[in-house]
Amino acid sequence: MDKIKMTTPLVEMDGDEMTRILWKMIKDELLEPFIELNTEYYDLGLEHRNETNDQVTIDSAEATKKYGVAVKCATITPNAARMGEYNLKEMWKSPNGTIRAILDGTVFRAPILVKGIEPNVKTWTKPITLARHAYGDVYKNTEMKIPGPGKVELVYTAADGTEVRELVHEYDGPGIAQGIHNTEKSIRSFAHSCFKYALDTKQDLWFATKDTISKKYDHTFKDIFQEIYDAEYAKAFEEAGLEYFYTLIDDAVARVMKSEGGYIWACKNYDGDVMSDMVSSAFGSLAMMTSVLVSPEGYYEYEAAHGTVQRHYYKHLAGEETSTNSVATIFAWTGALRKRGEMDGNKELMTFADKLEAATIQTIESGKMTKDLVLLTTLENVTALSSEGFIKAIRENLEAML
Repeated sequence: MDKIKMTTPLVEMDGDEMTRILWKMIKDELLEPFIELNTEYYDLGLEHRNETNDQVTIDSAEATKKYGVAVKCATITPNAARMGEYNLKEMWKSPNGTIRAILDGTVFRAPILVKGIEPNVKTWTKPITLARHAYGDVYKNTEMKIPGPGKVELVYTAADGTEVRELVHEYDGPGIAQGIHNTEKSIRSFAHSCFKYALDTKQDLWFATKDTISKKYDHTFKDIFQEIYDAEYAKAFEEAGLEYFYTLIDDAVARVMKSEGGYIWACKNYDGDVMSDMVSSAFGSLAMMTSVLVSPEGYYEYEAAHGTVQRHYYKHLAGEETSTNSVATIFAWTGALRKRGEMDGNKELMTFADKLEAATIQTIESGKMTKDLVLLTTLENVTALSSEGFIKAIRENLEAML
C-alpha cells in the first residue's frame, strides 16, 4: 500500500523523559510505515531548551501560527532539583505556559472511553470535556503576609494619575492577603475559543462562575460570555441544535455528577485546574485524557494531558522493562493528523487518524494493555504488555484495518 501524503507540514514538538521514548516508538511503529510524515521539528527537550535559552519554545509556537496545527510531547517544567540534574542556566518557565501565552489559547481536555475502564460516576456514559481559562487569577497572583494591625487596599492608578481605592480588610493582627487579576481581552479570547470548539465538536457548552458572590470579577466573565454568545454565536448554536448553558459553579458541580456527560464544561483557571483532575480521575486515568490548545484564530496544539513519566524513564535508563501507557500520546498525534487533514481537505489522513484510534481502543478492549490499565479494568483474562509490546499490538490491529 502507498504511504499517505501530507501537503502541509505539522509542527512537531518533541519532549522529555519516558514520553520522548514513546514518541519515537509511536513514529517508528504507527506513523512512518503508513504516512509520508511531513513535520517541522522542534526539540523541546529540556537540554535543548537550555541550550537555546528557551528560544526553541517560542519558535515552535510561532511555527504553529504559521501552519495552524501542532503536536506536542510532554515536557519537563524544571524545579530546583532539575537545575542541578540538567545543569540549567536558569529555571525555565513551563513550555505549555509559554505556548499558551503566544497562541492565546484555551486548553480542552477530554477522556478517552474504552470498554472495561468504567467511570467511577455511574451516570457518565459520554466524555466530559473540560475547558480551562489558562490565564490570570491565582496563577498570576500577588501575595502578602500581614505582620500586624493595619489595612490592605486595592489601588488603581489611571494613566492620568488619578487613583481609585477600595479597602480589602482592616487587620487587628497578623494575617494574609492576595491580589488577583484578569483582562477583558483574555476573557473574550477564552469565550470565543469555547464557542468555536463547541461548534467544531458539536457539543453543548456549560459555563460556570460564582457571580452571586463575586459581583464584579466573576460577573464580568458571565457578562462577556453572554454578550459574545448573543452577538456572534446564538444563531449558529441554534442551527446546530446545541445549547449554551450558564449556572453557578457549585450548581454546575452538582449537575455534572448526575449528568450523562457529552458536553464541554468551561471553567475559570482554578476551577478548571481542579475539575479537570477530578474528571480525569473519575473517568479512570490521566493517561487516558486528550488535551488540545485552541486559539480563537484557529490554531490547534495537541498533546497528552499527563507529564513525562519520570519514574519509568529512570527504569528505562537502568535497562529495566517498562509498561508505560502511550494512549494519550497516540491520540495527540491522531488529533493533530485529523485536524491537518481537515484543514487540507486530505480525507486519507483523516481516515488514517480514525483507524489508528480505533486500533488503539480495540487493542485494549481485546485484553491487551499496559499495567496501569490492568489495575483498572473490569475485563477478565487480560495481558499486561511492555511499553513497546503495547504499541506493536496496536500496529497489528492497525495493519488489519488498513
